[in-house]
Amino acid sequence: MSDLEEFHNQLIADIQGDADAFGTITSDAFFEKVADLLAEAGEIEESNRAYFEGKYSHHQLQIDGYGGDPADNFGVLTLILCDFSLSDDIRVINKGHIERLQNRLYHFLLACLKVDFLERLEETSAGFGLADLISTRWKTIEKVKLIIVTNANYSARSDAESLDLYDNKPITLSVWDLKRLRQFVEQGQARADLVIDFDNDFGGGIPLLKASGGEASLESYLAVIPGNQLAAIYEKWGPRLLEANVRSFLQARGKVNQGIRNTIRDEPHMFFPYNNGLSVTADSIEIKKFDTGLRLVSASNFQIVNGGQTTASIHAVMKSSAEQLEQVHVQLKLTVVPNTKSEEVVPRISEYANSQNKVNAADFFANHPFHIKVEEYSRKILAPAGEDGYRETKWFYERARGQFADERGRRSIAERKKFDAVFPRAQFFTKTDLAKYENTFECLPYKVSLGAQKNFSEFAKNIGKRWGKEGSNFDDLWFKRLVAKNILFRAMEKMVSDSDWYEGGYRANIVAYGIAKVIFDLKQKNNVIDLDLIWKNQKLSLEINLILIAAGEVAQRVITTPPLGIRNISEWAKKEACWKILSEKDIRYPETKARAITTVDIFNNHAKDFKKEVILDDGVKTEIKVYELGNLFWKSAQLWANERGVLSPKEMSILAICASMPNRMPSEKQCTVAMLALKKIRELGFNL
Repeated sequence: MSDLEEFHNQLIADIQGDADAFGTITSDAFFEKVADLLAEAGEIEESNRAYFEGKYSHHQLQIDGYGGDPADNFGVLTLILCDFSLSDDIRVINKGHIERLQNRLYHFLLACLKVDFLERLEETSAGFGLADLISTRWKTIEKVKLIIVTNANYSARSDAESLDLYDNKPITLSVWDLKRLRQFVEQGQARADLVIDFDNDFGGGIPLLKASGGEASLESYLAVIPGNQLAAIYEKWGPRLLEANVRSFLQARGKVNQGIRNTIRDEPHMFFPYNNGLSVTADSIEIKKFDTGLRLVSASNFQIVNGGQTTASIHAVMKSSAEQLEQVHVQLKLTVVPNTKSEEVVPRISEYANSQNKVNAADFFANHPFHIKVEEYSRKILAPAGEDGYRETKWFYERARGQFADERGRRSIAERKKFDAVFPRAQFFTKTDLAKYENTFECLPYKVSLGAQKNFSEFAKNIGKRWGKEGSNFDDLWFKRLVAKNILFRAMEKMVSDSDWYEGGYRANIVAYGIAKVIFDLKQKNNVIDLDLIWKNQKLSLEINLILIAAGEVAQRVITTPPLGIRNISEWAKKEACWKILSEKDIRYPETKARAITTVDIFNNHAKDFKKEVILDDGVKTEIKVYELGNLFWKSAQLWANERGVLSPKEMSILAICASMPNRMPSEKQCTVAMLALKKIRELGFNL
């Protein structure tokens, strides 16, 4: 079996597993999975499900979703069509097949601009919401992106391919086929075919000055790029030029920087001295040597890791003040980072580089200590078998893209069976899942409705403060309660799908709003859901199910009946006003037994007791470690520290006590000081 066949089989299994676990159909599960991939890859900023299939004016129409409101995405409208089949063998499709799908998507776009088409649609349907959005926003839309995602093998390639203009608006087509999906999932290479050809496509190469020495591990260059050339490159590739951390950062901050635009408009000749420029990376580059020096003629996987606001701002004024851009030049620092080092190096460049709006550590990379700690918990903490299980399992937290597939894929067939038993596919969750659970429980469903990536950015802004110096707030009990939220979320998803009142569509919004409503109403009575009971049983009690589904039904009504003047339901769910209306609704919940919920005081006291147990356990472990090292070891440590004068008198006196064991025995607190002193001298060179 080839690698592609194996990926295909695993993808089909994942889609079927997700559909079964979340109570949805496979086409919805496929859309949700690939939409997350497209957002992470930079193709879209967010995703909204809006399935429609039908005919208009003798044309077949089809669409599966879109990439959010163009008003929030620099005037870019993105339409998505999915081509998914539960086939045992890999389908092979040709250009004709893609053209038929492209035409369905294109004619849906054109139909949305016809009044009689909108009049035919049911106003509460997702198709109407999208059609109305396109019709309303059309005058302000600057570019249309058509994306086709398929689990077939496409014999050609199409990435940001330019199509004919419509109403003077550029239209591009990108195809994500099975090979490209695999490339991203397994290697993180969403942009393997993003090659910037400066020489042939964008007016000529860029003069370079080499900045790295002969011994440097990475090649580095300095350059100056004309503003109109940078704008043209961004016009073609858009947010895919922005490394994922920068993209997330920009989403969190919103609109284009007005100050940069004012400088371009009023003082374009001063842009260079005022602006800090760009930091960019590339997997590889092509350089040509001329009499005048070096020129960059092409770059593979060209990524802006710092300077996203500058780039987006320059592009934003391209149409309104194109003549001004001729006087704008931007300094550029280019580092060639091979793909094997990109995960380690690129986030650091993005974090440390300086720009108008600094991207700092709190803006949250995959190697932040928070993520590492959650990952550690997920690999060591055993979940109870629960009432329906027969063995303990673990919940796999994927800190970085592809970890789960890597961990599983590098094992033999026999070892995979063991891995699957310990880490069931249904017990796998990601960073964006975590952010969704946490923000929902903070009663922020309107932020969750922004989409996975934008919601994650909102979550990331606050986690740095909560983390503190050591992250002591995030202990074993916190992780167990996080898993309980996960269980609750997935149960709610399935219950909504199975409910008689569910009309289809907006399930993600209904789930987040319904759960948040229950949390909010319980809080008014000083109560909370008993997450510790959910962890213990690894499922919800009937009482909690009934409470959640009651809130979900009311949430659907609020979400799908927006106030007059608002016709796009997905956009309505992103408004805080939507949450305010639901939060003020009175819901008649079914009577529940006490075990389904608990008081805030009991819930918090449990956490305090857990911390005391951990402290006590850690103290005992520290004492045992001091005793195990023995008096001769501590005598050597005492002599080494005394010769160098690196410890305080208090630390030296405690080392002396340890060195005189068993005649004198250190207390628990003294053992803690001794181990901290040992850590200090080991960092200074003590080694025994």
